[in-house]
Amino acid sequence: MLKRPHYIAVGLVVLVTLIILDLPNKTTARLKLGIGSLFVPLFGLTGSVRHLAGQAGDTVLPRSELLRQNEIMRRENQELRLKLVEAEKTAAENERFRQLLGWQQGLEQRKRWKLKPASVVLREPANWWRTVQIDLGSRDGVQVNKPVLAPDGALVGRIGSVSLTRSQVVLLGDPNCKVSARVDNPGHDSGIILASGPLESDFVEMGYLSRNSNLKPGQEVKTTGEGGIFPRDILIGKVVDSHPAEFGLEMVARVKLAANLSALEEVWVMMEP
Repeated sequence: MLKRPHYIAVGLVVLVTLIILDLPNKTTARLKLGIGSLFVPLFGLTGSVRHLAGQAGDTVLPRSELLRQNEIMRRENQELRLKLVEAEKTAAENERFRQLLGWQQGLEQRKRWKLKPASVVLREPANWWRTVQIDLGSRDGVQVNKPVLAPDGALVGRIGSVSLTRSQVVLLGDPNCKVSARVDNPGHDSGIILASGPLESDFVEMGYLSRNSNLKPGQEVKTTGEGGIFPRDILIGKVVDSHPAEFGLEMVARVKLAANLSALEEVWVMMEP
């Protein structure tokens, strides 16, 4: 049962309603407009909340979609890395070929040597440090005993044998690749490049030097042009040290080769001028 305050409240509501209904239409419209303006901010806030909730729902993606996008980005990143590596490799090869071409042009201007580039395609396991095979053969005009040079012009060895499409290069330090050489010093001391130790691919011995030779570390060793195979003044290497040979009748010098025989990739074959 309603209490007295409740009856009073109901009576006030009924009284206010009757008063409003009895007001002119123009006044009623203004009153409605004023009351409505009090609730508009509440309606706007409710709409904003619903809009933000919708945006949040659109932003949050399913886990499967996130994994798929992550995999796509990972693959794209991997592809970009591979392209970067390929670009760096291509740039390095281009720079090496530019150096080769520049060296060849300068060399031909001075010596008029005819050179043909070749790639090392095989190293023989039984003779790893002493021979290599290149991708030029008899069809390319290669002949036995033609000199072979490193990319920078240092002596590598000579052609030992030739097939149709390939040739074997006998490297410095092999017993079958003796070279007449001289030391670039005031006495122009001359000798023969001999075989080196079985594991010394960077060094050779220069024998048959006069016991009065004035040998010092760092002196360059070049070809003499004698023997009919190697032209004169091709760089072989530099003197490291020297010692008297057996019985002291001659001197033997240890020479560090200018060409890195264990890392050859491209070479020059010296053809007929």
